[in-house]
Amino acid sequence: MIYLAALVIGIVAGLRSMTAPAAVSWAARFGAMKLGGSWLAFLGSVYTPWILALAALGELVVDLLPMTPSRTLPAPFAARVVSGALCGAAVGVTAGSWITGMVLGVTGAIVGTLGGSALRGQLASTFHKDPPAALVEDAFAVGGAILVVALLG
Repeated sequence: MIYLAALVIGIVAGLRSMTAPAAVSWAARFGAMKLGGSWLAFLGSVYTPWILALAALGELVVDLLPMTPSRTLPAPFAARVVSGALCGAAVGVTAGSWITGMVLGVTGAIVGTLGGSALRGQLASTFHKDPPAALVEDAFAVGGAILVVALLG
């Protein structure tokens, strides 16, 4: 179940790069993830969840702007893969293998980035505009993050 959570949090990172670390950080802060003593312990510190939550909210707003670059460009794509790696590793720590978690997080991030882009394109075409498609994608990302936290808790 933990490895499924690592894959799903990677998918969330592919959809919204800051939603995944915010969720992982809150889970660590409230004890759903035991990261103390690991190199990822900073995720459960006092201020990290708040900082990442603000970044996630900012990303949700910026994503609605027309000048936001495509997630499939090299820099946004890389950011999503790094986010998936970090979050997957954090989930993997709880199962004793951060490396396996990281690989699953990266895999999920790639799937989430490419699949999310394709899904959003289809939804935007269906809605004849992008903002409703973005909001549906936001709901998938937040719902996936909540699912992972619930699986860990």
